[in-house]
Amino acid sequence: MHGLRADDVGNPDIDLMRQHHARYVEALLATGATVIVLDALEEFPDSHFVEDSALCLPDVAVVLRPGAPSRFGESAAMEPTLRELYSRVIALSGPGHIEGGDILTTERAIMVGRSARTDHAGIEELRAAVSPWGYTVHEVITPEGVLHFKTDCSLVDDETILSTPRLSASGCFDGYRVIDVAPGEEPAANSIRFNDTVFMPQGFPITADRVRDAGFEVRELPNSECQKIDGGLSCLSLRFTPS
Repeated sequence: MHGLRADDVGNPDIDLMRQHHARYVEALLATGATVIVLDALEEFPDSHFVEDSALCLPDVAVVLRPGAPSRFGESAAMEPTLRELYSRVIALSGPGHIEGGDILTTERAIMVGRSARTDHAGIEELRAAVSPWGYTVHEVITPEGVLHFKTDCSLVDDETILSTPRLSASGCFDGYRVIDVAPGEEPAANSIRFNDTVFMPQGFPITADRVRDAGFEVRELPNSECQKIDGGLSCLSLRFTPS
């Protein structure tokens, strides 16, 4: 689902962004993933960041309520596709707000970062929605000046989190193995793991080597244009295996 804007303050190159998206899809397909690419929603300029619209768990999909009112239509447009894939879909109705970029799901819990886009009420609504399936929701704090919680972190296996030092220093990842990104390479914290490959944005070689040294297979992907508008690799897809 892509709605690309050329007049954003970050001034991304739209043609290059499309090329990067194509590389992203090709990389996921190469891992054995099934990839569904939705039609463009040109009326919603942020809709290429599909992760914010929903939380996809093995048991249930939760349609989220974005913090920016201009994005409400994105979640509504995503819901029919989720209902084709899941037998259980819950749509949050507010009044709270919550975006997928603030949600990190581990084997132990769902961590949700309170931010400018996700508030306490939205987190409580998610907690109530997923409690029938036994999920535990932990509310944590997104660093000041950071758009989303997962701007600064990602899960690379059941026990390992890639994080910026400013976030890991908060103690929210106590009990996990943490790989801190190198100074000046903060955008590398937003990476994704699919099957046996960790996909990382290009241009952050020290952090990529740290992840390789920790025993992971790394593939670097171009993401320079999305980074101009605060977009990371996780923002561009919903990754899930419904039960």
